[in-house]
Amino acid sequence: MNRTALIQQIKAKKSFLCVGLDTDIQLIPQAFLKYEDPVFEFNKQIIDATREFAVAYKLNTAFYESRGVAGWQSLVKTFSYLPADCFSIADAKRGDIGNTSSMYAKAFFEPACSGMSFDSVTVAPYMGIDSVKPFLNFDNKWAIILALTSNEGSRDFQFLKADENRLFEHVIEAACSWGTAENTMFVVGATRGESFLDIRKKAPHHFLLVPGVGAQGGSLDEVCKYGLIDDVGLLVNSSRAIIYASNKEDFAQAAHNEACKVQQQMAAWL
Repeated sequence: MNRTALIQQIKAKKSFLCVGLDTDIQLIPQAFLKYEDPVFEFNKQIIDATREFAVAYKLNTAFYESRGVAGWQSLVKTFSYLPADCFSIADAKRGDIGNTSSMYAKAFFEPACSGMSFDSVTVAPYMGIDSVKPFLNFDNKWAIILALTSNEGSRDFQFLKADENRLFEHVIEAACSWGTAENTMFVVGATRGESFLDIRKKAPHHFLLVPGVGAQGGSLDEVCKYGLIDDVGLLVNSSRAIIYASNKEDFAQAAHNEACKVQQQMAAWL
């Protein structure tokens, strides 16, 4: 999906909601354990319940890879079930030298290799351009680069001063020269509030993938206040607050209601 198509979906649905399918087999309703693939069956119902409001789905690959072959099969099947009009994100946080990154890119972008063709992959830029560039060699595919994360340990490195800028600002500035606003995004945690102002100085036109709204305590209103641009420029992710809104039989309806609530807030900002 290219930038124009993504913006069209946002305008059509009046939403920039990304639903995170961080599906933990220990947290889904026990009734699903009777199925051959409980994770996929749960994901199907979550997707059906939220597709009206979501413009993107993010699959955190660790929740699938941790289950070995069975988990990878759940990942492939879930990818295949995603709505065609939604932006797909493999949240894999890959980051390695060129040849290895090329193989990671093939794993998530080339269906002939893996059976999957995600629109985007999250990438760790610590090793520099070598770890990002291979993901930019695919048409209409995106590298979503970790920039300013919401975890407590982010202050260990990301806020270190180097010259006049902090490290995360150097990362954004460099990455803007590796790709364009048509094939790169940045991960920015929702708990960072006014830091979005500094980020927009470095990346005024790029889309930002924003985790941390909902269960992690990030404010959607703050994200919109400081992060929205003319072309929206935001994909706000909610995982646990939606997919685990209930652990009872009404879990799908609860997910639907929570996604609807977030979409209505987004529509008001748009």
